[in-house]
Amino acid sequence: MAYTGDVERGGTAAERTLGPITMRKVSVGKFDNNAYLLTCGGSQLLIDAAADAPTLLSLVGPAGLETVVTTHRHPDHWQALADVVATTGAESLAHADDAVEIPVVTHTLADGDRVTVGECELEVIHLVGHTPGSIALLYQEPGGIAHLWTGDSLFPGGVGNTHKNKAHFESLFNDVSRKLFDRLPDDTWFYPGHGKDSTLGAERPHLAEWHDRGW
Repeated sequence: MAYTGDVERGGTAAERTLGPITMRKVSVGKFDNNAYLLTCGGSQLLIDAAADAPTLLSLVGPAGLETVVTTHRHPDHWQALADVVATTGAESLAHADDAVEIPVVTHTLADGDRVTVGECELEVIHLVGHTPGSIALLYQEPGGIAHLWTGDSLFPGGVGNTHKNKAHFESLFNDVSRKLFDRLPDDTWFYPGHGKDSTLGAERPHLAEWHDRGW
């Protein structure tokens, strides 16, 4: 079945091949959070143990789990983290500016750090505004296109919620514009913390509109 990125809570995972990485996307929890399992060379990394530990552990399966990365400190993105880490022994990574509000963090991250899954490498991109320590993860296919996991910092249709705080919005909009749109080409896919995926090319024409509306 062709990958569409459409997932429903309690439904099957959507699977996509990103060069040497296999990505599986599921929706969990009452806020329909997306969780992403990346597999490369037999190693596995989970992005956001958001909720429903049994579903996430079933997704991980017998191959085990080396790492969980939490994109930011909001509780709907880490409700299952403690159970998943306790069961699998995985490392738990988050940005230093959000780590104090996440229940289990074994190592902290900073902008520009690299996180590995097998022989594959993800770059940490710090995007300040939705929370102080929000991050995206960037993977570049060898000789191919780029992929971003953006948490709640970027969605189809706009940047993440900054709760009408003008300074936080300006910070997030500027970081997303400079670190993502100014750097990466239109064929870059991004996978947000809720809902559907998109590409930077599909969203780029609307940047001025997003800035003018202020959210």
